[in-house]
Amino acid sequence: MRDFSSPGRSPVHAAQAAVATSHPLSTLTAIAMLRAGGNAVDAGIAAVAVQCVVDPLMTGIGGDCFALYAPAGAAVPVAIDGSGRAPAAATPEWYAERGVSIAPTSPHAVTVPGAVAAWDRLLREHGTKSLGEVLAPAIGYAEDGFVVQSRVAWDWARCVPRVAGDPDAAAVYLRDGKAPPVGSIIRLPHLAATLRKIAQEGPKGFYEGPVARDMVGKLQRLGGLHTLEDFAAARADAVTPVSTRYRGYDVYECPPAGQGLAALMMLNVLAPYEVGALSDLDRIHLFAEACKQAYHHRDALFGDADLARVPISHLLSEAWHAAARGDIDMARAREPVLYPEAAEAVAHKDTVYLCVVDRDGNALSLINSVFQGFGSGILAPESGVLLHNRGLSFRTEAGHPNSIGSGKRPMHTIIPGMVMKEGRAVAPFGVMGGHYQAMGHVELLTGLIDRGLDVQEALDAPRSFAYGGGLELENGIPDAVMAGLRERGHPVLRAPLPLGGGQVIWIDRQAGTLAAGSDPRKDGSALGY
Repeated sequence: MRDFSSPGRSPVHAAQAAVATSHPLSTLTAIAMLRAGGNAVDAGIAAVAVQCVVDPLMTGIGGDCFALYAPAGAAVPVAIDGSGRAPAAATPEWYAERGVSIAPTSPHAVTVPGAVAAWDRLLREHGTKSLGEVLAPAIGYAEDGFVVQSRVAWDWARCVPRVAGDPDAAAVYLRDGKAPPVGSIIRLPHLAATLRKIAQEGPKGFYEGPVARDMVGKLQRLGGLHTLEDFAAARADAVTPVSTRYRGYDVYECPPAGQGLAALMMLNVLAPYEVGALSDLDRIHLFAEACKQAYHHRDALFGDADLARVPISHLLSEAWHAAARGDIDMARAREPVLYPEAAEAVAHKDTVYLCVVDRDGNALSLINSVFQGFGSGILAPESGVLLHNRGLSFRTEAGHPNSIGSGKRPMHTIIPGMVMKEGRAVAPFGVMGGHYQAMGHVELLTGLIDRGLDVQEALDAPRSFAYGGGLELENGIPDAVMAGLRERGHPVLRAPLPLGGGQVIWIDRQAGTLAAGSDPRKDGSALGY
């Protein structure tokens, strides 16, 4: 339990239903939908649609979506992959012949947005409300206006250059070339009209007709390979989740092209260690070494599992995690290596996360993203759709599992998670933060399961991340621990930005209650009743 004389948050405890999101308006929307008789899916999609309006640099209808949904009584969660695909004309050869690289603000970084297709599939197969009903709150905020929150304003200000480069985006998201300050009221009438069209016509209102022509026309004017046929072919797929057993719990993730597999790989490496008994220094060192190995393999081997062979079984095998564990020296940082067996098994950042548990015990874990802040910065002017830049994750060299290809999905960093036990949901959870997300899942789960932290304490705990040649530490990690890590050979630095932001709802079936937490690094909150 936290020190009530110090700043902080308490977990939210509830008996019937709970919601946790990273924006207060999204949380309120989900609660209202639940009270109006909606289930977890209805509430989650209503909430994320609102966030696509009120937190536009983190998410939008021009982005992608993944979900894990555990209906009450289901032994395995349903996994939905709402990631977008590259245009049919996009091939490694096209880029090689022209010497074109994929830049963050390039139309080539834009894949066909998958979020709307994912929302529609989830609602049709698992919701109780219509698309029009769940989009009504988002339409209202876009049309009538919303107030800019503190963290949203801070992120908006640091991402001004991204939208300043596109005149259409700058006209919508900047005021005299600057970000709107905290407390400003923003209206997005073009986006409201597009949301209303989707509410009335379903996904066809987005992927076909005038909205699609507006998006494709803008991309083509910038040199993109997108066609109306690419947009009309958009779909969200039901996929088989991947999982591992950790301390008696079954942890589920969406499969590649998502990076959730990397989180499971790290949990397998950590399993023999008494993580909860380690000092902060030893725990962060161990996490860094496991993280480097998992991410090294992720970057080399992950891609669209429909179009490239990803060695999922091997990477979850005893052979892989024993090899990774064998390369960990608790006294010294080491360089990650790619194990030949894994390589031979292959034949050839900005985001929002939310979770909901409803009165019937249905649990939803959902994540929606435009990737980097404001995505590509490309705005379709008539529809008001800001397009993501998830295609930036593609490689352009032929032969890599994540090389760009016709109709292919890039490796994704966004990953919802679900903890199950004895065939029942225990906790929908997730951590935002680009590449950090897989490590974020590990830090959150080990905080809950190994260290005995409550849901809010586990989210509050300071974070670390070893990736890209450095080991980032949040400010809450003491200087003495930083010095100890440096002595072990880690290239340590203070994290320039907060590492991610998460939400979790823990289901205590014995007590018949829920405990929900929301990350203090964001503006959001958890609520329940």
